[in-house]
Amino acid sequence: MFEGFREGRATTSGAEIFYRAGGAGPPLLLLHGFPQTHLMWHRVAPALARRFTVVCPDLRGYGASAKPEGGADHAGYAKRAMAQDMAELMAGLGFARFQVVGHDRGARVTHRLCLDHPAAVQRAAIIDIAPTLTMYEETDRAFATAYYHWFFLIQPAPLPERLIGADSDWWVERTLGSWGGGGFDPAAVRAYQAAFRDPACLHAMCEDYRAAASIDLEHDRADAEKRIACPLLVLWGSRGVVARTYDVLATWRAKALDVRGHAIEGGHFLPEENPEATLAALEPFLQA
Repeated sequence: MFEGFREGRATTSGAEIFYRAGGAGPPLLLLHGFPQTHLMWHRVAPALARRFTVVCPDLRGYGASAKPEGGADHAGYAKRAMAQDMAELMAGLGFARFQVVGHDRGARVTHRLCLDHPAAVQRAAIIDIAPTLTMYEETDRAFATAYYHWFFLIQPAPLPERLIGADSDWWVERTLGSWGGGGFDPAAVRAYQAAFRDPACLHAMCEDYRAAASIDLEHDRADAEKRIACPLLVLWGSRGVVARTYDVLATWRAKALDVRGHAIEGGHFLPEENPEATLAALEPFLQA
């Protein structure tokens, strides 16, 4: 899937991060979402590597990266901690400044990366999310029904871990199918399922959501007046829940100084469902 990319492991101050890197040119960091790993970029990373040095890591807790303890306050999976991993990873590869594209959970890490490390992020793109604090503060029945997993995964351990672990392959297949428009590469799906079979990985992914409902909200409220300073591209699936629920650009114009973006035909998993349109939106922005 990543022909010509090399594999590596980087030790940050909080975790050991697995990554793949390839290509040549300005540095570009790609951050995956749930329930996936860095493999979700397999249909767009090779094309981007023609113009950029592309770095695709597994977020802490996911895939082949380390699964540190979350702690009583879940700070081990705060987006601040995940963003710190990414800043240190890129600095360790020799990239003091870089562009970043994040999808789903990776987009939430991207938001925090822009706030906590503004000198490092030249441009950012966020795919198919609204800001975390906005989504929680505007929760209603329709949102809670569509995003039920936000309220299921945050339940105290081991409730979601045990229930998902009873048939984790089915859970992954159902999640991909119900959120997206299909067309996933079977090899990628098998890799996502393999990750979920690891109890440590499953627990870590729940900790990611527990952090989002607790310490991440504290950080977001403390930074309510901060704005993303770099140019921000926002993309979302035309048939996804985010598109049905929010004025997506308006939510991000309340969080950033320079925002542009549009819907792309598809559901939630745009880089896998509609890689051609995703690339067509990303490339002009990243090359500007």
